[in-house]
Parts: sequence; structure tokens; C-alpha cells
Amino acid sequence: MSFPPSVVDQAAPAEPTPDQWFATEVQPHESKLRAWLRARFPSLTDIDDVVQEAYLRLVRARSSGQVRQAKPYLYATARNAVLDHFRHEQVIPMDRLAEITELPVLVDNKANAVEAVSQDEELALLSAAIRDLPERCREILVLRKLHGLSQKEIARRLGISENTVAAQASMGVRRCIAYFRERSPRG
Repeated sequence: MSFPPSVVDQAAPAEPTPDQWFATEVQPHESKLRAWLRARFPSLTDIDDVVQEAYLRLVRARSSGQVRQAKPYLYATARNAVLDHFRHEQVIPMDRLAEITELPVLVDNKANAVEAVSQDEELALLSAAIRDLPERCREILVLRKLHGLSQKEIARRLGISENTVAAQASMGVRRCIAYFRERSPRG
């Protein structure tokens, strides 16, 4: 049986093959994903492994119908792969303290992907602000805000006065706020 040309022309486009989907929806984001991973996790040495793991997880999720938009899912998956990598390491070196602020953040299954990526960008910006602080200021801010040590405990640990701790912590917070305001996409 033959259909009139108008009916054939209106048929739905064929679903892309997995290779076509990957080539058009995922692969174009690879270089930006790698740059994002390098900026967000500067001490990560296995970026190739993380990218491959993210691809694998993304393809599996797509085959089970969980992926609506490839890019946000790819970034969230890559971040989770990095977090898994860090969790499997026995010791986190001191130079990763700025990255630790990012570790507890996981994608909320109820949150939409755009919101999750936006939160990730804000957290990456905050981590960059912390990394940008002078060493002593950063050390005090991390001990105070991340580890919850008192000014007195920090002063004793670092061999400085409590007033210096208070001044450095205050300066660190102000500098982080200024850094965030200058670079935040929300202004």
C-alpha cells in the first residue's frame, strides 16, 4: 500500500542512534567539561578517567530514559564521579581544603537540572573565592567556617592572637563576598 506524499512527509523524525545522540548532544561539551573540572578540582589528576566515567554513567542513564537534557546531566554526573573518586581516597591532602567545601553538595533528585547546575556554578565561584584568599586568611576562614573551630582554638593552634584571628576571618568573609559579587552571573 502506498501513502500519499503529504502523509509520508509528516512522519515523525527517526530517533537518533546512540552514536548520533552522543556525537551531537554530548561530545561537543567535552572541552568545556574538562576546563570546568580543571577549574573546580585543580588537584584532580585523573580528568580523563572522570570524563570517561561520566560518559558511561550518562549513556546508561539515557538508555533507561532518565536523561532529558544531556549537558546538565553530564556536568552533574562528572561532579558526582569526582566526588566518588575523592571518597575512595583514604587521605585528603591539606591543599584540597578549598575543594572540601564542595563535597557535601549532591544533586537533589527533585531539583531540576538547570537549578542544580546554577548551584554548582555558585559553589565553584565560592571555592574560587576561598582559593584566591591570602594563605593565612584562607587557613583561618577554613578552620573557622568549615571546621567550626573557635577563635581561641584557632589562635592557639596557629600561635597568633585572637584579635588577629577575628580580623583575618572578617577580612576573608568580606573578600569572598566581594569576589562573589564581582563574578556572579546574578550580579
